[in-house]
Amino acid sequence: MKSDVDKLLKKNRQLNQLDAVKVTSHVQRESEDWFVNTLMLEGYDIPFKYNRKKKYRNLQGSPVNLTYYPQTEQVAGMEFEYMKVVRIRKS
Repeated sequence: MKSDVDKLLKKNRQLNQLDAVKVTSHVQRESEDWFVNTLMLEGYDIPFKYNRKKKYRNLQGSPVNLTYYPQTEQVAGMEFEYMKVVRIRKS
């Protein structure tokens, strides 16, 4: 039986999976009706971002499993790369 992650990865080739990666920084900020969560992971220099309707527990220091894909956004005329998290679970 295939897991949900395997099905997602097979369906969309741009998706990537990280398992048991330690969160070094977790910041939550309110933006309109959403909380924007930004994670920095051990061994990675690019932020991982996701949105939630409610505030989430602090993940700093916790190992997590992530399913994500690369994205870019324009800020003040400059292009920044980040990883858009589709699925996150504590491992």
